[in-house]
Amino acid sequence: MKKLLFVFMLVLLCSVSLKAQTNYKAALGLGVEAFDEATLVGVTGKYFFTDNHVGQADLGFEDGVTAITALYSYHKKFTPGSGFRWYAGAGPSIFLFDGGENIFALRPHLGLDFKINGVPIVLNFDWRPAIVLSEDADNEIGAFAFGLQFAFN
Repeated sequence: MKKLLFVFMLVLLCSVSLKAQTNYKAALGLGVEAFDEATLVGVTGKYFFTDNHVGQADLGFEDGVTAITALYSYHKKFTPGSGFRWYAGAGPSIFLFDGGENIFALRPHLGLDFKINGVPIVLNFDWRPAIVLSEDADNEIGAFAFGLQFAFN
């Protein structure tokens, strides 16, 4: 599933014209997070405090699990006029299980953000491992996230 999602994102990002701009202040949309044994779907939001400093909040759901994530990212453009930005950062997550122990994790992340020129659409894809701080779960290195968001100026 993760390999298919990764290939889909590469094809999508490469097929979109490189004439893009990244000037937007906030974005809100759909987020998908894929782990080895779970795929969470929910709402994701991003806010630019400055051109480079960004806060992001995600709320994801799967059968019996709710995940709440808050991330800080440093964004940087690849080249002027390009719609691509790379970003890196970290933040906490809490996984709430129905009838089970909750899991706390630290979530470093590294990814790409793409704003389509003339259209208020933002695509992002990142590698987001989970370093588990609770005793009842293992670390998850192979976790990826995808976002399709509507941009606000």
